[in-house]
Amino acid sequence: MRAGRIILHLLTGFGLMTLAACMDVNDRPATEPPPQDAALPAPDAEAGPSPRSRALARHYANVQRSLLARGLLRTDGGGVDTPYDADDLLRNFERIAFYDEYARDGGLRHSDGQAGGLRKWAEPVRIAVEFGDSVPKEQREEDRQAVAAYSARLSRITGHPIRAGAARPNFNVLIMGEDDRDRAIARIRQIVPGISPNSIDLFRGLPRSIHCLVVAFSSGGSDYVYKRAIAFIRAEHPDLLRRSCIHEELAQGLGLANDSPRARPSIFNDDDEFALLTTHDEELLRLLYNPALSPGMTVAEARPILRRLLASRIGPF
Repeated sequence: MRAGRIILHLLTGFGLMTLAACMDVNDRPATEPPPQDAALPAPDAEAGPSPRSRALARHYANVQRSLLARGLLRTDGGGVDTPYDADDLLRNFERIAFYDEYARDGGLRHSDGQAGGLRKWAEPVRIAVEFGDSVPKEQREEDRQAVAAYSARLSRITGHPIRAGAARPNFNVLIMGEDDRDRAIARIRQIVPGISPNSIDLFRGLPRSIHCLVVAFSSGGSDYVYKRAIAFIRAEHPDLLRRSCIHEELAQGLGLANDSPRARPSIFNDDDEFALLTTHDEELLRLLYNPALSPGMTVAEARPILRRLLASRIGPF
């Protein structure tokens, strides 16, 4: 279900854009933004969802049922059947935090396999959740609570200030349906003025195989320090898939943007075994936001520090 990340140069006041997407592998074919504009195009709520939106909802419900029937989308965080040790954490952290699946400015062209620099946030992460007009009120409240609780958990894990509902948001979570697509694009243009047409096209032509995605922007001053992020989550998802998107995209938007087939138990894996953040993933986030690891650090620079941090870990993993 998950794809890797794409790095693109943007013609904006920001530097690089990192994109991480949650994909169904079985279905492949600057400044504070202004407030949301009430005049943006909105769907006809009285008419109900469009045929395309209803079809997407049926498709994603079938995807969730199929995954659950196969024992996937686990929510237990891992257990005795998914052991891992310090060597596993080191290998998986390096693959997920330093490597790219796709080439910079290459669309879906695979990368050359070279490691990049470490990326993370330096300033507090202020999360705001926005909904399309097609999203029912009951679903909005459920999703708002899920984002708030998960944001607090991420803050406890990383030791980094992360809060939902904060003023002057720099991490916008857009939960919108197919009928809200024009509104979503208009909102993204507000959040990142001058965003490139190629970047907008990622949202405009989003295929159903892409369940959700997050884009994280660095500033012109550093390619390795995130300054703003936008997560887009489809409102048509059933509850568990939607919650899974929240868990993966917010975590990837903090700097763990790649996947690895060897990461287990983990949401940073293509196999869909786990729906929600695991104990293994918590360890990766703790490593990422340890003050000893600096933005821009290379794998070679980070490896001895990572070994020391893992060696000093008290108790079982």
